[in-house]
Amino acid sequence: MNIALIGSGGREHALCQKIYESKISSKIFCIPGNAGTVKIAQNIDIEISNFEKILKIIKFYKIELVVVGPEEPLVKGIVDFLNKNKIKVFGPNKFASKLEGSKAFMKKICKSYQIPTAKFKICKNKSQVNDFLKKSNLPLVVKADGLAAGKGVTICKTKNQVLNVSDQIFKGKFKSSKKLVLEEFLNGEEASYFLVVDKNNFKFFGTAQDHKRVGENDTGPNTGGMGAYSPAKIINKDVEKKIINRIVKPTLRALKSKDKHYKGFLYVGLMIKNGDPFLIEFNVRMGDPECQVILPRLKTDIVEIFLNTVNDKLKNTVIKWRKEKSMTIVLCSKGYPGSYTKNKKIENIDKINLSKSDYLYHAGTKYSEGQLVSNGGRVLNFTSIGKNFFIVRKKIIHLIRKLNWKNGFFRKDIGWREIKKNANN
Repeated sequence: MNIALIGSGGREHALCQKIYESKISSKIFCIPGNAGTVKIAQNIDIEISNFEKILKIIKFYKIELVVVGPEEPLVKGIVDFLNKNKIKVFGPNKFASKLEGSKAFMKKICKSYQIPTAKFKICKNKSQVNDFLKKSNLPLVVKADGLAAGKGVTICKTKNQVLNVSDQIFKGKFKSSKKLVLEEFLNGEEASYFLVVDKNNFKFFGTAQDHKRVGENDTGPNTGGMGAYSPAKIINKDVEKKIINRIVKPTLRALKSKDKHYKGFLYVGLMIKNGDPFLIEFNVRMGDPECQVILPRLKTDIVEIFLNTVNDKLKNTVIKWRKEKSMTIVLCSKGYPGSYTKNKKIENIDKINLSKSDYLYHAGTKYSEGQLVSNGGRVLNFTSIGKNFFIVRKKIIHLIRKLNWKNGFFRKDIGWREIKKNANN
């Protein structure tokens, strides 16, 4: 079966690798892909928002299944477009994708279905912001309503900061929306819970904890993610039941009430406080870098999962997992998440000896005149699996140091909470 995978990040390289390992896949086409996917697939350099060109490629190469990695084409309606053209596609439709595409849409569902989340107000102007400020304690979280490439959330410690950040959003800092959501700051521990969903059923698809802040000890500005580990021990059986009954089922019911079923990966972003889960956000795709720690633990053929989801046959699908722990550390361009320089040579990559339990996923990379160069803020994902997070992290850091990329940096404390807990037990 010929399969197309849309996207170019570390998540897509991890997905591509799993599709490559499948007994069902024959040829893989990555649109546009990166320097990692080119070794196991055919990269095709097309803008991911150009649906007409993508359709031509699908027809030309007789592609039978399309898997959509990133959120932007999902929110813009690529699934609806391809379905109309009788193409099988894994991912949620445009309406369901508003769970990620609009923070206001998601919060309205929370309000209507009593889903536990932070207290909030949807604001379209400064006076609405001031109203919420009067009734709330600081810090407050300001969230741009639409997609903002991971840069739309700011934790504000002062009233002036709330007003300044809000003002920038109202003036169109993010093209996707001039509306925002103000919400109370929740204390607790963040975790991510993943599902794969078809029209009638859903199946567990792993847990992970991401590290959003750029600096060690979780300091500095938010990023797209500096590293992650899986599984997230904080999500025990009791917490999982609450997630499903209080958050997942009411959300899927809300979509079904509009006759808009969910299909694809569903990422539930949570704050766990005293054993109770609160919904922070939904993502309508696998997380990045969470995908890079969950997929190495997956034993079941991923293409079988995709096809059963598309054909609404998830019910009898058994998804099996490896018991080992998994961790990824992201090697970033110096300056990220601020300004950084692209096209920096990455040498020594051939000197990295990976064992069967190690994975090197490309993210912001490309080949330029035969030379591997950086092409983004998050450049490479070093992933490893093993029995102990501390030993796994040590092994990853050894591999990164072996690469010795002078134009990059990384966090050395990924998994610090879990490692600290184990050290104290």
